[in-house]
Amino acid sequence: MAEETKIGIDYAMEAASGPHFSGLRLDHLRSSSSSSSIPLSHASKQPFIIGVCGGTASGKTTVCDMIIQQLHDHRVVLVNQDSFYRGLTQEESKHVSEYNFDHPDAFDTEELLECVEKLKLGQSVHVPIYDFKIHRKSADSFRQVNVSDVIILEGILVFHDQRVRNLMNMKIFVDTDADVRLARRIRRDTVERGRDVNSVLEQYAKFVKPAFDDFILPSKKYADVIIPRGGDNHVAIDLIVQHIRTKLGQHELCKIYPNVYVIQSTFQIRGMHTLIRDQEISTNDFVFYSDRLIRLVVEHGLGHLPFTEKQVVTPTGSVYTGVDFCKKLCGVSIVRSGESMENAMRACCKGIKIGKILIHRDGDNGKQLIYEKLPKDISERHVLLLDPVLATGNSANQAIELLIQKGVPESHIIFLNLISAPEGIHCVSKRFPTLKIVTSEIDVALNEEFRVIPGMGEFGDRYFGTDD
Repeated sequence: MAEETKIGIDYAMEAASGPHFSGLRLDHLRSSSSSSSIPLSHASKQPFIIGVCGGTASGKTTVCDMIIQQLHDHRVVLVNQDSFYRGLTQEESKHVSEYNFDHPDAFDTEELLECVEKLKLGQSVHVPIYDFKIHRKSADSFRQVNVSDVIILEGILVFHDQRVRNLMNMKIFVDTDADVRLARRIRRDTVERGRDVNSVLEQYAKFVKPAFDDFILPSKKYADVIIPRGGDNHVAIDLIVQHIRTKLGQHELCKIYPNVYVIQSTFQIRGMHTLIRDQEISTNDFVFYSDRLIRLVVEHGLGHLPFTEKQVVTPTGSVYTGVDFCKKLCGVSIVRSGESMENAMRACCKGIKIGKILIHRDGDNGKQLIYEKLPKDISERHVLLLDPVLATGNSANQAIELLIQKGVPESHIIFLNLISAPEGIHCVSKRFPTLKIVTSEIDVALNEEFRVIPGMGEFGDRYFGTDD
């Protein structure tokens, strides 16, 4: 096996053919709940399931404990594969020293599957308690595991069965040197379990090491993340926790479509949304708080433009290495609501050119595109497309199609809006997968009249004061 990357975190070779940066591929971890076949109403409630695998005494429990401690602001539960050992028969109990507890057949995988599937559906479960002294499950006691944000499934063979692997959103393999693992097992079994060294070594040579070579080590190839040195690798665990926090904070659609970005929510942003969505707010206040939100969306959108490194000399005579803004840029507003975003665009980008596209919602004699006025060199520019509400996505698709016909590469278009409906995101992202969508909130759905719910009504009328 090749030497692990020096930063202390490596990724499975089966995923290594994709784009990456310095060996880190956290952005390529895919949530199994991101399948488009799962209804969004259910997918958003599903917990994030992490599998932690590795050889005996590799430090799996330590890694799990560290992850749980750092995710203190989320509900996290740990489910041990050891709880699902099969109970030994009387004949097996008589010859317990000859029983291989490290073989896949030693576990009740069907019961484990049923337990994890229920947890993924948001149901509480009763996890059995296995008594290692009598080698049977307790008949009258169990551990109740309730609905949680994160479920950690830990065990030496949790990657062995494909059905169990498919339930996981992230798979971690704790990779520790064999000599270190053996030393830890000897210390544990002699101190905590009262066994003598010879019996520990005999069991290790007869069952533990062969099972590791035959079943555990081969499952390493399924891991998304490989942690050398286990709990001693604080850098790797910090990166994993950071990635988990990102996934927990993401809307489910951001997992399905990696080019959809929702600006990080704060109490300020939620407060401004509360104000502009209130039907009783005055026009002046609606415009004021809408402008503040639009400015945040525009700033976030500009952050997705390409930059080049630039060095300048500061007034102290020192050299500062920074970045230079993208020069070839223009805004395009979808008339008329999109015009409400032009002031923020001009405030952020001095002297920016702004084009306009007018699309009739129902069409004029079968023609939806009514008017367009765009810079002549728009094909050479990155375009920020402006429309505060993404509802069905039909108008956006018409505007994007026109920009592409004018020679603008799809990947050079960033669509900015305040709120988006899931239906609109699906419509635009499926048709234009390399275009970026930046929004401040994703709402619940469209109603029968194709209006965003909860939404904010007719934005253009409310902003320009033409609502009755």
